[in-house]
Amino acid sequence: MSNDLLNALSALNKDKGISIDYMAEKIARAVSVTCKNMYNLEDDEPLVNFDINTGELTVKIVKSVVESVEISALQIDLSEAKNIDPEAEIGGTVEVSLDTKQFGRIAAQTARNIIRQGIHDGERELITKRLQGYEGEIVSSQVARINPRTGAIVLRIGECETSLPRSENNLVPGIKEGDYLKVYIIRVGAGERSPWISVSRSCPEFLKKLFETEIPEILDGVVSIKSIAREACSRSKIAVDSSDSAVDPVGACIGSHGSRIKEIAKELGDERIDIVRYYEDLEQFAESAISPAKAVSSALLPKKEGEQLSCCVTVPDNQISLAIGSKGQNVRLASKLTGLKIDLRPESGYYGEE
Repeated sequence: MSNDLLNALSALNKDKGISIDYMAEKIARAVSVTCKNMYNLEDDEPLVNFDINTGELTVKIVKSVVESVEISALQIDLSEAKNIDPEAEIGGTVEVSLDTKQFGRIAAQTARNIIRQGIHDGERELITKRLQGYEGEIVSSQVARINPRTGAIVLRIGECETSLPRSENNLVPGIKEGDYLKVYIIRVGAGERSPWISVSRSCPEFLKKLFETEIPEILDGVVSIKSIAREACSRSKIAVDSSDSAVDPVGACIGSHGSRIKEIAKELGDERIDIVRYYEDLEQFAESAISPAKAVSSALLPKKEGEQLSCCVTVPDNQISLAIGSKGQNVRLASKLTGLKIDLRPESGYYGEE
């Protein structure tokens, strides 16, 4: 029996990766619960030991030594106690070994259910830990199904499933069940039945990881991403810098004839991506951020208490619309990118301005 149990635990460890120590603890717990139910032990815990080296299972109940036994599950008379421990005396305790073969069918079923639950919990814990190693990374997921009513996509990642709502899915035209979709894993947690996974394709971190994957200079640390402003499915701005004066960070990200940036934009459903140069000087950074418009000059405005730092950027009259962008998107993203409130000023000045 002990050999069979050890062999079963070894097979479980090999096939599913559940440690023998973990299952030994679950088995001991199952036997303890069974004993408490059989002998009506409310506050008294039986002593259960499962030796993972020999497979031997021992169960003992601590009984009080009394002159006259009233509760057989908790008490033992002196004569019987001395058979176990010759030095036993009234008022003391002895450990009485139980024969686990005497456990009834119901008790055995209880133990079996607890062990089965232990196996399930062990598998879930292993899967959760494995997936948590991918937090903050991009993984390839398979489209399990698409809800035709809500547009939500159910994705399969390893042994688990998660949902990507329509507002997050950034659908590639023609995507269907069985296709593969890259997603960014935000967080993984332990659920009741299986791990839950929070994923996204619209967060700035997803864009950043795509750049790290596609641009070797970023992976090597020569080019660094300083900030990102994104309105998913529409347009993004990303500020980059270089630690090597010989390397143009913007050109490295764009690639020859736009080859690198095209691959990233394609993954994002042809989302427009503006790559701008980062500057420590906030005025220069503001001018760079309003690209593709070309700034004439810029000036930081005195900061008022409780308000965001502002910068006035002057652009040629014929580029004021370009600087603002459709529905104000370009200047809005530039403001998010720099952390500044950007006020655009035409070169000819405002109407009525001296």
